[in-house]
Amino acid sequence: QVHLVESGGGSVQAGESLRLSCSASETIFSINRRGWYRQAPGKPRELVAVIHSDGDTTYGDSVKGRFTISSDNAKNTMYLQMNSLKVGDTAVYTCRILSTGNDYWGQGIQVTVSS
Repeated sequence: QVHLVESGGGSVQAGESLRLSCSASETIFSINRRGWYRQAPGKPRELVAVIHSDGDTTYGDSVKGRFTISSDNAKNTMYLQMNSLKVGDTAVYTCRILSTGNDYWGQGIQVTVSS
């Protein structure tokens, strides 16, 4: 069973940066897309950023220009660089890898941004 583990979360001040990592316990084949999602208390889960199989990326409107998604296939790891963090970015961030026949999710990690 493949496990995804996030790291790099924590508490920061508005305007600061964090980098989240998501490591897979083993190599995943036939990946269709990798992504980050987040959920704030009382709100539905929303897409933060996705890397598609062709390398194209998609970002949620609220993070465009501030967040960058990337991946290092050799390390079975993907990243989310978050700059200029805002209080509204406070949420549990979860990584996801969608491959042919499988849909893997991490356990989530808390990011808290204070003013």
